Amino acid sequence: MPIVTLKEGHVQPVWSGHPWVFQQAVQSVEGGATAGDEVTVKDPRGNFLGRGLYSPKSAIPVRILTRDPKVRIDGAFFRDAITRALELRKRLGLPSAETNAFRVVHAEGDGLPGLVIDCFGDVVVYQLGTIGMKLREGLILEAIQQVLKPRAILDRTSPATAKVENFEAQGGIVRGDVNIDALRFVERGLRYELPLSFGQKTGFYFDQRPLRARVEKLAKGLRVLDVFSYVGSFAMAAARGGATEVEAVDQSATALEIGAACARLNGLDGRIRHVRSDAREHLARVGREGGFDLVICDPPKFAPTKGSHKAALGGYQKLAAAACRATKPGGFLVLCSCSGAVGLDELTRALALGARDVRMRATVIERFFQGADHPVPAAFPAGLYLKSVVAVIEAV
Repeated sequence: MPIVTLKEGHVQPVWSGHPWVFQQAVQSVEGGATAGDEVTVKDPRGNFLGRGLYSPKSAIPVRILTRDPKVRIDGAFFRDAITRALELRKRLGLPSAETNAFRVVHAEGDGLPGLVIDCFGDVVVYQLGTIGMKLREGLILEAIQQVLKPRAILDRTSPATAKVENFEAQGGIVRGDVNIDALRFVERGLRYELPLSFGQKTGFYFDQRPLRARVEKLAKGLRVLDVFSYVGSFAMAAARGGATEVEAVDQSATALEIGAACARLNGLDGRIRHVRSDAREHLARVGREGGFDLVICDPPKFAPTKGSHKAALGGYQKLAAAACRATKPGGFLVLCSCSGAVGLDELTRALALGARDVRMRATVIERFFQGADHPVPAAFPAGLYLKSVVAVIEAV
């Protein structure tokens, strides 16, 4: 088996459990490793650190799958790993009568870097993130079929990721009932129908489930604004929670149409106003008109890479300023970041500076992260990508 040897000074993170081997940490690659091969990772003294899959064109050429030299990365390996991941979700109460859609495999969080698997009722959606996983796609599909027994399996691998890793994303339904036209599921008792032709990531953001529950409790008797609303999951939570007025804002007409259809499914039509608008322009207009009691601001990723980190912080500060101005004095602002490169402290600072810029003060009362079905290895802090703060906004 090919061997990847690490440089002095780069061993500690991998030894302590970090699943990534960065390009700058590699001293040598021996044994003729090619893209997707299984490789052994060793320290400069030849001590075994783990085995993983090789991506030579990536900034992360090895993602480690096992620390046991006796374990084979074969069909049984994937079946056992998915079984363990599912058992953990069952211990967390997933699925349930109220929620039958959740993340089954969260890549590094479940020991399977480069693989994400989501369950939407009886349909499973997966994403491949490395050439190594793509070459083992058949084994993965067999394991999904055996463990999860879905009606259909859908490939939603990112074409951009596939291009970087030099493979072709198949896309669409790859196994099972090919006549499925939508992802139909229930989360916290709310019903959703998302057409297969539409969807970001795997189709839905399960990671915000805990925050949606909190918004529902906060919303009673309040006027609520949900910007970057996507299909309106926060808006529906607020409406069901007893908000007196709810406005869902997104630039995508399709997302708003689907959101309106989901609202009808749940008897919430007429209680949510769906508005197509640029979020920042809408926040500015709302601010001039007196603001809402509760503003939810969950934007797309501002910092997809470390190189965009500085610009992202400026973007969050400007967004926070507009969101603070759109929040009535004494009201609540929920500000989120799904950028792994932006930490909680940085998001909080951006909120503080944004509030200052519009002569307001933000007091954080709660903090939220991705749900428990998106676990994070203790040795992999980058896995904590989702941060949200709930703040009271006051004039100064």
